[in-house]
Amino acid sequence: MRPTIYFDTSALAKWYLNEAKSDDVEQYIQENGPVAISEITLVEMRGLLARRRRERNIDANLEMKIFATFEEDIRRNYLACHPLPKGLAAGAVNLLSAYPEIPLRTLDALHLVICLEIQAQVLATADRVMIAGGKAAGFSVVRFD
Repeated sequence: MRPTIYFDTSALAKWYLNEAKSDDVEQYIQENGPVAISEITLVEMRGLLARRRRERNIDANLEMKIFATFEEDIRRNYLACHPLPKGLAAGAVNLLSAYPEIPLRTLDALHLVICLEIQAQVLATADRVMIAGGKAAGFSVVRFD
């Protein structure tokens, strides 16, 4: 049985945008997919693309095309999108309390709780804080930083 691999937005964005390690992310997803994401990823991806447009890194047409491709990847089950679990906020509060030495942000804690809820074994991320949080929470971490 394949392990459940959860991709946070920092890593998943590299599948859609040409960034450092984009080729590595593409190869990893092709070899190990489908990978798990959550409904939080939908919101974060939408916000990330809007920010890139505002910063003039992409135009409005590309922004919409990338988001449509992302939604299609969910429909085709290349990405397994998990709903937000009941008790998500309480779990995030507990997680933030459990790892006071790690500067987890709100969304980091929410992603980690979802990983725990879906019983993911692997966390894929490009974020150094999430790397530390994922290791502390007991996940095998695949780094794309």
